[in-house]
Amino acid sequence: MNSVSIQWSKMIRNTGIQVGSQDGAVWTKAVAMTMRRVAAAVALALLNMAAVAAARPKAGSEEKCQSGPADLVFLIDSSRSVRPHDFESMTKFIIDILDTLDIGLSATRVGVVQYSSQVRSEFSLNSYGDVSGMVDAIRRIVPLAQGTMTGLAIRYVINNAFSEHRGDRPEVPNVAVIVTDGRPQDRVAEVAAEAREKGIEIFAVGVARADTASLRAMASLPFEDHVFLVETFDLIHQFGLQFQDKLCGVDLCVESEHGCEHICESSPGSFRCLCLPGYTLNDDGKACAAIDLCADGAHDCEQICVSSPGVFACDCERGFTLNRDKKTCTTIDVCADGEHDCEQICVSAPGVFACECNRGFTLNRDKKTCTPSDVCNSPDHGCEHRCVSTAGSFYCVCPDGQLLQEDGKSCGSCKSAIVDLVLVIDGSKSVRPHNFELVKKFVNEVVDTLDVSEHGTRVGLVQYSSRVRAEFTLDRFHSADDIKAAVMKIEYMEKGTMTGLALAHMLESSFSEAEGARPSARGIPRIGLVFTDGRSQDDVSEYAKKAKRAGIVMYAVGVGKALEEELRQIASEPAEKHFYYASDFGAIGAIALNLKLNVCPEESQGEIEVKDPCACENLVDFQQATVTNLDRITQSLAAMSARVEQLERRLLNGK
Repeated sequence: MNSVSIQWSKMIRNTGIQVGSQDGAVWTKAVAMTMRRVAAAVALALLNMAAVAAARPKAGSEEKCQSGPADLVFLIDSSRSVRPHDFESMTKFIIDILDTLDIGLSATRVGVVQYSSQVRSEFSLNSYGDVSGMVDAIRRIVPLAQGTMTGLAIRYVINNAFSEHRGDRPEVPNVAVIVTDGRPQDRVAEVAAEAREKGIEIFAVGVARADTASLRAMASLPFEDHVFLVETFDLIHQFGLQFQDKLCGVDLCVESEHGCEHICESSPGSFRCLCLPGYTLNDDGKACAAIDLCADGAHDCEQICVSSPGVFACDCERGFTLNRDKKTCTTIDVCADGEHDCEQICVSAPGVFACECNRGFTLNRDKKTCTPSDVCNSPDHGCEHRCVSTAGSFYCVCPDGQLLQEDGKSCGSCKSAIVDLVLVIDGSKSVRPHNFELVKKFVNEVVDTLDVSEHGTRVGLVQYSSRVRAEFTLDRFHSADDIKAAVMKIEYMEKGTMTGLALAHMLESSFSEAEGARPSARGIPRIGLVFTDGRSQDDVSEYAKKAKRAGIVMYAVGVGKALEEELRQIASEPAEKHFYYASDFGAIGAIALNLKLNVCPEESQGEIEVKDPCACENLVDFQQATVTNLDRITQSLAAMSARVEQLERRLLNGK
């Protein structure tokens, strides 16, 4: 169709076809004016078509629409509101359109379906290969004359009329023309949307009382090209001219300023804009926006999401490597991979590393190699008696009969607060959360009785249930306040009761030099305190014996359902001085006050009701003072005896 016919169809839309509010003389005048305009347009179109036909080779017949093949189905309303005369106008309208199309099984195929309260196919897309057969079939149609189930009819078109066995061709555009005179008695919006999604282009033609909203719900976009409303069935043939313009018009994607940003898809007399994969069409129906799956959260990357339109890829932060699943990340452990040149210890961080030295060594300026440190060769060690060098460190020892004091350097007769203490506490589910808080309070009350420092008492803590967890090691904290703060942050494990497993961990790990225990050669006592509230699920005797044979002084504290037999197996000899029991958790505070863990003279170990950690020093001072006074008294008595003897001799000589 050329530009003249396009202008003509636009003229028709601008005439009084949709005018329905006039009546009487006003309406008659409007119709007359409209018909005069239509007549003029028709005359102009005929002249133009004659000129075009004269310029084409003669084929011996009237020139047909050369729009390319299409599968076209007419869906006509034959409800009772459509009168016989109106139905005849409708069928004539279809026949007029067929006369303008290039009909054939390899060109445009046509099917006709009528509907009311039911749906009936008059003929399918593959029923006829020429116009004459279709015209005869259309003239034989008998109206159903029932309700208006337009949604049911559209569903039939989707499932049947445009099916392959009824002549639908997958590669050919599908076009449906719905002609109705009333409001649908069922829902049409959803099924019409489904039809459009399947690629069916829908033209909606309303006559007389047809509902405009329902027409727009059925039709394809844009509405101005797919929705038509005529006043009477007598005027419906004018839509046929407009429809011919749409079906046989120019390719608007090629010959118009369509405005599509990416892709213009042409259809008979219309077009629509599409976007490239990874983009979505904006509300204006023309511009495209990239689909950012990273921003939308539609990804499962563990660390970094790298977006491209409609797709994404996962990446990792520096120091991590992407796993084979292309989603999760693993730390690059340079130390484990051996890609370092540290002489002794490699400390890894994600993707990087640093070198350190073992205890007793100093890191050189190259930050890689280590040099042994001999502190005893310098005057700074401060040992009162003798300094013993270790690799990069030292410790002080005292002569026989004297003990190293809290400062780790001076010597004295009593060592009041220098021990390595490991607390092993029960975190099983039988303890329960509120009692576990009392256990932590008990631990902190024990810590309050100690002189904690780097060179004094060191404290480590292990929690156990079905497994063992070192909460902090002997060398982790050097003040009571730090230890107490760490204790309050401990989280309750709440599982089984594997006391034997906990004893094994204490012996093999907690009292190792790697976790801060001082060398056994220094003679610093090692004390293990085990707290439990019930029967162990494994054997405790084996590792309790091994711990005691290793020189660890073992204390056992039981509460509630703890077994005395197990407590005695854990405790050092004499057992009565090394195990304690309370019937409930509320009484464990008293145990903390009575528990004496410091090591002074042998006879004072394990006694209760001794709250001064150095009461033994007072005893020594008392003993030393008593001995000194006795010596003085003895000397005085001896002197007095000598004088008495002298007096006796004088008396005898005087006689």
